[in-house]
Amino acid sequence: MFIAIIYFVKLAVVVLGMTVVTMGAFIVWSGRGDIKIPANQNSSDKRAEKPLDKYTIDSLSAQKFEVSGIEIGDVVKDEKDFNSRVFYFWVGGKKVSGLLNFPKVDGTYPVVVMYRGYIDRETYKTGDGTRRAGEMFAKNGFITVAPDFLGYGQSDMPSESPLEERFQTYITSATLLESVGNLNSALAKAGANVKVDPDKIGIWGHSNGGQISLTVLEATGATYPTVLWAPVSKPFPYSILYYTDDIDDHGKMLRKVVADFERDYDSEKYSLTNYLDKINAPVQIHQGSGDEAVPVKWSDDLVKTLKEKGKNVSYFAYPGDDHNFARGDWQTVVERNIEFFKGKLK
Repeated sequence: MFIAIIYFVKLAVVVLGMTVVTMGAFIVWSGRGDIKIPANQNSSDKRAEKPLDKYTIDSLSAQKFEVSGIEIGDVVKDEKDFNSRVFYFWVGGKKVSGLLNFPKVDGTYPVVVMYRGYIDRETYKTGDGTRRAGEMFAKNGFITVAPDFLGYGQSDMPSESPLEERFQTYITSATLLESVGNLNSALAKAGANVKVDPDKIGIWGHSNGGQISLTVLEATGATYPTVLWAPVSKPFPYSILYYTDDIDDHGKMLRKVVADFERDYDSEKYSLTNYLDKINAPVQIHQGSGDEAVPVKWSDDLVKTLKEKGKNVSYFAYPGDDHNFARGDWQTVVERNIEFFKGKLK
């Protein structure tokens, strides 16, 4: 009896020892101090996609942007050589308004899609930031379209997330580019005797609109000839944190938003400076040395990098002029834009 007890005690010790060894090996294998099913056997352990993952530049590159219908609305301006109208298109089921300019002379024309810079929502009116240049392009044989973006003009509201609102501008811009061909039916319905050539599209961007333009060029790899006025071209999120002095709370709220974002996301995947090699379009850049909104060094650095990467870029600097070229060079800048677009699109 005693021997039997000793035997079972020894057997229990052996079994217990084997169990401990096995459990210890499993715990070490699992990589943590609790027991779990191996990740490759449980799909729920795979990292779930987060809401803003779809806005990385690589994710945008993989997207197929939907073509939207276009409607033309009220007359904004009716001049002897051009007409300005409100227009509408749709992005993800949301309406976006914008300003359309077209020549009065019958014919088929190239299109310039125009992206404005930042303007306070409370004071914004449809076409602000692109109106004057767009009218000049229309007078010189181009049709122009400039989206207001979500939350502006007569557009529907954007995401409540300030960063997603920013990223939504890329989807809006790319969708409009894909939808340009639908302008012809909209123009015909509105009684205009002009047409667009959907194979001849250019891009114009100013300030933050320059940032949007560069990001869209990277995401699409398209060859749209592009003109940039004082583009915001620094890495994200520095490119927005730079402007926090202009905010009432000096950027306190925005810094928290960015900090929360960087806790969950890799900001490098959203930064245009990491994807400049994807640009295939010819680019013309204009920069005033007296610009207080976009330092001249930003454009200097951008041009230098693009040239080092073998990109087709031309650069014009204007000594002493400001962010809007309002100190004397505006006409020269626009004439150079028109010459560039005529050379590439006509």
